[in-house]
Amino acid sequence: MWKYVLKRIGLAFVTSVIIVSLSFFLIHLLPYQKPLGNYEARYSYYQKEIHLGYLFELPSEDPSAGKLVDRVELKMLGTRYIYQTPTGKQYFIWLGNIITKWDWGVSTYINPGNSAGAIIMSKLPTTIKINIWSVIFSVPLGILLGIWAALKKNKPTDHIISTSIMIFTSIPSFVLITIMMLLLCYKTGWLPTQWPSSLTASTVERIKGYIVPVICLSFGSICGYARGVRAELCEVMSSDYLLLARTKGLTKNQAIVRHALRNAMVPILPSILAEVIGLLGGSMILEQLYGIPGTGKLYVTAINSQDYNVLFVDMALYTLIGLVSGVFLDISYGFIDPRIRMGAKK
Repeated sequence: MWKYVLKRIGLAFVTSVIIVSLSFFLIHLLPYQKPLGNYEARYSYYQKEIHLGYLFELPSEDPSAGKLVDRVELKMLGTRYIYQTPTGKQYFIWLGNIITKWDWGVSTYINPGNSAGAIIMSKLPTTIKINIWSVIFSVPLGILLGIWAALKKNKPTDHIISTSIMIFTSIPSFVLITIMMLLLCYKTGWLPTQWPSSLTASTVERIKGYIVPVICLSFGSICGYARGVRAELCEVMSSDYLLLARTKGLTKNQAIVRHALRNAMVPILPSILAEVIGLLGGSMILEQLYGIPGTGKLYVTAINSQDYNVLFVDMALYTLIGLVSGVFLDISYGFIDPRIRMGAKK
C-alpha cells in the first residue's frame, strides 16, 4: 500500500512539474505586458524583476541584447533600456527562485509590484469559506436523496428524484446561476445582487451573500451524490450477502443500515474527499457574475488584464488542486475499505 502511495505522489509531482513548465513557456510566448504607472513606478517594478533575473537593463540601446521590453526616462539616471532575459534562462532562474525563495514573481496590473503568490493567498480564504458551506449543504442532502430513491426504487418517489437529477444535471452552470440571481436577487430583492463588502455590509447582509453561491455550487454535487448513492445502494440491496443477512433474522432496516449502507458508501466517501479538495479552485463563472473576490474571479481578471505572473500562479494552484484531489481519491479507497489492496502483488 505504501509503495502505491509513494508511487502516486511521485507521479503527481512529475505531472505537476511538466504541466507548470509547459504553462511557463506558453505564457512567456505572449507579448510582455508593461506595468501600470509613470516612469518611476515602472522602473521600480523592473528593478524587482531584474533582481529576480527575469530582466536586465542597459544605459543605451543594443539590438543584439535581445528583446527590448521598455525604455524608461528617469531624472537622475537618464534613459534606461529594459531587456528581457532569454526564455530558457528565465525558466531555470524561475525554478531556482521558487525552490530557494518561494518567489513566483510580482503583479503588473492587479496589484502592481506586489507578490503574485500573496495576491492568490489573499483571495483563497473567500473561496474556501464558500466551498466549505456548499459541501456541508450538499453532502447530507445528496446522500439522503440517493437513499430515499433507492428505498423507493421504481416507485413515483424514485421517478421524481431521478427526473429532477437529470434535469438539473443537464442545465449549464451559468444558466442556473443567472436564474438564481434573477429570481432571488433582482426580482424579489430577498438577497443582495452582488457579493457584500466585508468592510461596509452588515453581518446579516454578509450571511445572505452566501446563499446564492452556496446553492449554485451545491446543485451539481447534490445530483452527483444522489445518483451515485442510489446506483450503489440498489446494487448492494440485490446482492447475495444482503439476502443472507435477512435469512439470519435481520429486519430490512437492520440489513440496510448494517450492511447495505456501509458497502454502498465505499465508492462515495472518496469522491466526497476529492470534491472538497477540488472545490478549492472556486467557480470562475459564479465568482465573476456575483462579484465574489475569490480565485476564480482572479483568474478571469488576470487573463483580461494580461497580468501573466498572477495568471501563472493561479494556473499552478488549479493544477495542484486537481492532482492532489486525484491522489487522495485513489489512496482513500484503500483506507476506507481494507479489502482493497492497491499495488499488491497478484
